[in-house]
Amino acid sequence: MLAWVCIRCGADLVLLAAEFLPLPSMSTLSVTVRYGPVLVIGLLVLLAGCASLPEGSKLKGTDFKTSSLVKTDVDLITETIQGFVFSSLKELATKLYKRNPREWRKSGYDSVESAVNRVVASPFAEVEGKRSIACIQLAFDDTYAGDRVKALILGLETMILDAYGGDQEFYLFDQLDAQKLYYSARNIEVASWMLRTRRDGGSELFLLSSSDLEGNMVNPSFERLFGKIINAQDIIAQIAADSTHRTIKQILQTMVTAFIPII
Repeated sequence: MLAWVCIRCGADLVLLAAEFLPLPSMSTLSVTVRYGPVLVIGLLVLLAGCASLPEGSKLKGTDFKTSSLVKTDVDLITETIQGFVFSSLKELATKLYKRNPREWRKSGYDSVESAVNRVVASPFAEVEGKRSIACIQLAFDDTYAGDRVKALILGLETMILDAYGGDQEFYLFDQLDAQKLYYSARNIEVASWMLRTRRDGGSELFLLSSSDLEGNMVNPSFERLFGKIINAQDIIAQIAADSTHRTIKQILQTMVTAFIPII
């Protein structure tokens, strides 16, 4: 029980570090996961325990469940990181709908909150029969007249879920594909770039986010949020690689200008 509590709190603290500090080295993360509770306890002491998490932090542990007895430390960390990513996508949906109120009105919702709740509801829906990368691309299709925020967020959600093998709970014999998780992080980078730069036939941005209509940076919080999501996916990709003793095939970031299929 003590080991489970320490690993769960440790996962939250790793994500907290990704949120407020530069991304830790992957070698450090792999050592933390490989040697488990001892180093996590040290981390808890260093940061004065879970009770000292900054006020307002969105990172939450989960209550103990009997099913946790058949989960490894990697399974528990995976669920925590995945939950953080989906929670961050909900925050992104809220921010985008507030910047682009015409989008949630297209779907007939009566408020931002109702639109967001529908978009993040599990199981994730499709948009015009599209999901994953095809759904993300739909958000930047000049011929698409529907809710672009919905298409973007559902596309990201289903693409990321595919990278986790379609699962939201993980058990003893489950194995993650580190390469898929790594590719998902690169795809999120592409989606972020498209959100900032893609314009319609009238030379206007499809969706307002960090920039105004003239392309001037006015709200860097979007970039910070994307950065947290990307960091989290990179962290779990490296953890998965170390747990299965595999090497991730890296791609030069300057070369990533198109989506990589998650198959």
